[in-house]
Amino acid sequence: MRPYPFTAVVGMPDLRLGLVLSAISPAIGGVLVRGEKGTAKSTMVRALAGLLPEVDVVEGCRFSCDPAAPDPDCPDAPHDTRALRRPARLVELPVGAAEDRVIGSLNLERALTEGVTDFQPGLLAAAHRGLLYVDEVNLLHDHLVDTLLDAAAMGRATVEREGVSVSHAARFVLIGTMNPEEGELRPQLLDRFGLTVEVAASRDPEQRAEVIRRRLAYEADPDSFAARYEDTDAQLAAEIAAAQKLLPSVELSDDALRQIAEVCAAFEVDGMRADIVTARTAVAHAAWSGRTEVSTEDIRVAARLALPHRRRRNPFDAPGIDEEQLEQALRDAEPPEDPGPPDDDGPGSGSDAPAETPQGQQQPETGGEPGGGGSEQQSVGAGKPYRARMFSVAGLGEGAHGKRSRAVTDAGRTIGVRPPGTREGRPHLVATVRAAAPHQRSRGRDGAGLVLRPSDLRFALREGREGNLVLFCVDASGSMGAKSRMREVKAAVLSLLLDAYQRRDKVGLVTFRAGAAELALPPTISVEAAAARLEGLPTGGRTPLAEGLLEAARVLRVEAVRDPRRRPLLVVVTDGRATSGADAVARAQQAAEMLAGAGVASVVMDCETGRMRLGLAAELAARLGGEHVPLGEVAADTLATEVRRRAA
Repeated sequence: MRPYPFTAVVGMPDLRLGLVLSAISPAIGGVLVRGEKGTAKSTMVRALAGLLPEVDVVEGCRFSCDPAAPDPDCPDAPHDTRALRRPARLVELPVGAAEDRVIGSLNLERALTEGVTDFQPGLLAAAHRGLLYVDEVNLLHDHLVDTLLDAAAMGRATVEREGVSVSHAARFVLIGTMNPEEGELRPQLLDRFGLTVEVAASRDPEQRAEVIRRRLAYEADPDSFAARYEDTDAQLAAEIAAAQKLLPSVELSDDALRQIAEVCAAFEVDGMRADIVTARTAVAHAAWSGRTEVSTEDIRVAARLALPHRRRRNPFDAPGIDEEQLEQALRDAEPPEDPGPPDDDGPGSGSDAPAETPQGQQQPETGGEPGGGGSEQQSVGAGKPYRARMFSVAGLGEGAHGKRSRAVTDAGRTIGVRPPGTREGRPHLVATVRAAAPHQRSRGRDGAGLVLRPSDLRFALREGREGNLVLFCVDASGSMGAKSRMREVKAAVLSLLLDAYQRRDKVGLVTFRAGAAELALPPTISVEAAAARLEGLPTGGRTPLAEGLLEAARVLRVEAVRDPRRRPLLVVVTDGRATSGADAVARAQQAAEMLAGAGVASVVMDCETGRMRLGLAAELAARLGGEHVPLGEVAADTLATEVRRRAA
């Protein structure tokens, strides 16, 4: 089936322009496409490959070396002079890909038996001089994202196994798509993408109808539909090729550089990557518009694409850019004699220019209506978050990569050898040699190298860190409704959410108040969604503690079926009171003991304040078999925490 034509995609001028500019200048650093599900993100990215010019490669080279300048360090070197012209590749990286599949692998068996380095290239080698596409990049394991972005920045990929090192060129345009509802990328990883584009489905009925019309026509007859757009796609491909040829001739004047620096300084971006990416994007846009000198309009377009995701001051901020602030920064940096707008209208002007929705620079202040203790619907804002203590699940898990609890992973320090017959993870050189050594005489070894059998291979047992499911069970009853107390509680939970974000956990939120419990947020990796639900959490009514614990137990049972390898950590935020029903206390105790019997690791964050304290939260923690933490000791740098650390 022929791919969907690039020019057949309706709307989304920002995404179209961002992809085209990255194709013109791969040095920009690729594009991160953020948008809700079903907005044709993947369709447009896959269609881009057909617009790229064909590339000349050395015939027989698995690493796509350029015949005009072959890589002397290529594993397939030395090369001959025969060249082969082929289309640029679009390589898709699956979310569940293993590290060896991404960066390549070394054949340990051949290295030991024949003394040769047999390197099997991975997806980075296949994407060299083409496109590397990662759908749902926010769901990719962090160590793989680090590997991808390092390769994209350095232009090389290096594989090191048991003292053997192999390096090869890996220059590609990195394109990632993601749905923000499923969680964000870490800020330092987000910053490594050159451009970011926000996409959303059109609300115009006519445009939506045209999208349906074209999609149905494509599914009915893909070849005929694609043929209708061959000329427009070919014209766009020719314009991209022309811009690539013009790119080295584009001049970036000192005045333009000063404008770029002024704009980046005005938005208070961290580091210098934003300035460099903005400059490269402005040069590419000038070439796309057919000009040889960067103008103010080029800088404006570049800033709209390169700066929104670099303005985030904390992980819960949404990317965005203030249009008025951008225009003011451009005016302040204009040279004394403004050359004015360009005379010619290039392919990148008009409808292709980005149209970012203006967003305010300041995030709304956290706050809410003062909450009364017994009112039914009161909402209090959270205080300022802080660095929270790290809570973990005891034992050794096998969950997804993260930074919370100890776990057996395919990365980390080697702590032993997996049982014979297990073929998971990386080979263990010493254990393999030790297994094969006693049999060399009986196997007729003659000369250098070992005689290995598949049964001799041993694989390393490595210990790293896993991400957990952190389920918050928050008391929102009237006893928590005092304004100062609820603000402290929300600040503590928000701090723990921030900690969960940094440690790559899934989070969920159960609340209980007014006689019932509610799953306010099903388990998700979108910590931002949890923070938003917490911010608007109302308080009031009686305290159905038993219902809250039972709802938490139900959520954990369901999640254990969906994601059995991810271990849970239950965080109960309460003062320990149970006031809903005549037997409220007994039912809460039974629910706690049931959770303890199921082996659920738990932490009780004690919200009780005042001089006269009942200690009910401490009793609850004892029945849960969990840790009891007063609200004032959630912060990592409290005196009590330091005393506890030194005593341990």
